[in-house]
Amino acid sequence: MKKWYLFLVPILLLVIFSGCSEDESLTKVKVAEVTRSIFYAPQYIALEEGFFEEEGLDVELQTIPGGDKVMTSLLSDNSDIGLVGSETSIYVGAQGSEDPIINFAQLTQTDGTFLVAREPNDDFTFDDLKGTDFLGQRKGGMPQMVGEYVLKQNGIDPQNDLNLIQNIDFANIASSFLSGTGDYVQLFEPIASQFVQDGNGTIVASFGEESGHVPYTVFMAKESYLAENEETALKFARAIYKAQEFVQNNGAQEIAEIVQPYFEETDIDLLISSVERYKEQGSFAENPLLDEEEWNNLKSIMDEAGELPADIAHETLVNTEIANEVMDE
Repeated sequence: MKKWYLFLVPILLLVIFSGCSEDESLTKVKVAEVTRSIFYAPQYIALEEGFFEEEGLDVELQTIPGGDKVMTSLLSDNSDIGLVGSETSIYVGAQGSEDPIINFAQLTQTDGTFLVAREPNDDFTFDDLKGTDFLGQRKGGMPQMVGEYVLKQNGIDPQNDLNLIQNIDFANIASSFLSGTGDYVQLFEPIASQFVQDGNGTIVASFGEESGHVPYTVFMAKESYLAENEETALKFARAIYKAQEFVQNNGAQEIAEIVQPYFEETDIDLLISSVERYKEQGSFAENPLLDEEEWNNLKSIMDEAGELPADIAHETLVNTEIANEVMDE
């Protein structure tokens, strides 16, 4: 019996130390996402399908609500990479940071919100918003700026033609609408579809379809981090690109089933319809490249909203070399 145990000991030690060695070979990357959203499906695909591990990365994902808080986490080195709207990098860059936040891999390329009406309206036009209470998003954030931009493009002055409500936190907007605040509300999926399913509203327009391509959600990091961890950034972008191709080449049901662990309280059918809606309107970026046209469109939207602190050039805050390299492989 003793001989049998003696035979097992070295095998067990080999298994244990092999596992430790395997874990230690992965490079840890701390990622801060601004919210948990089906809008970020390619990121969860990269995690669940093992694309990061294939690149030798151990990605630790944390949700930090609020773009300003994600920026704080990056600047204080509590996070390596942030997933947030590109407008935040402009806000930081305009303050003259010695170590600016650089955009290097785009995840979503349109606005992800929908206009939901309290009452059914099969013949909706934007003129119907005049004189109503509009429950919008946080002032200075991408959802609100795009929302105002789309309203203006459709002949609506958001400051004078309707009552624009902006004093409710992002996390409480849906519940506020449910409790009776507002005639119209701007919502992300899957909440928008949940409202429709429960009979609490009707989707009458898509801000993503109306606004065109913008760097709505982008992976970014401090300039110094990218310089010191160039290979890690390339591996990260490569994994994201694999996930983007996966999303483009697979159906909504398969995508929804893979990412469901990140949305345990959401019905699978709602996830499927949400992914379908985003795929149909081209919200998921097909590749990680943030081009100059999208950047300029973002600045126009910010300027229109009176929120552009400085006209910062594309090449100043966007690294295209990383995306181009992984796309050319």
